[in-house]
Amino acid sequence: MFIIKYIQEVFKGVKSLLTGMKLTGKYALHHRKEKITQQYPDTKQLLPERFRGEVVMLHDENNEHACTGCTACELACPNATIKIITKFDVSPEGKKKKALDQFVYHLELCTMCNLCIVACPTDAIKMAQSFEHSVYDRNQLTKLLNKPGSKIREGVE
Repeated sequence: MFIIKYIQEVFKGVKSLLTGMKLTGKYALHHRKEKITQQYPDTKQLLPERFRGEVVMLHDENNEHACTGCTACELACPNATIKIITKFDVSPEGKKKKALDQFVYHLELCTMCNLCIVACPTDAIKMAQSFEHSVYDRNQLTKLLNKPGSKIREGVE
């Protein structure tokens, strides 16, 4: 009784294997003219518009951004990927105003969840299409998103 069930299971396994091999052989013999493999660095696949690569801060041609330093993105991030460092600027009228000093982004911690982008009230950050993040030194994955000398765009509050 046990041996009969064992032999039946072996035949079912062999039948399943042959079914898979039949499909593989059919594809190998009848689709020779179709390219299967892409030569990666030379031909890159187009990514969907919704692809989430990494967080970037948008700057215009005058090196101005829309980040007010409100820390909404930092609070929305589930694993502390973003660290906003603020400073106080003094306006010509003598008023102190909080401004962005550094926008530190830890790419190695990012889960590409997009919660920071949704939380940003001024749309200062977005997800880029980049996906090649291989580096030899892990410190290169910590990025400063605001460019040197950048300032907040006029009219952004």
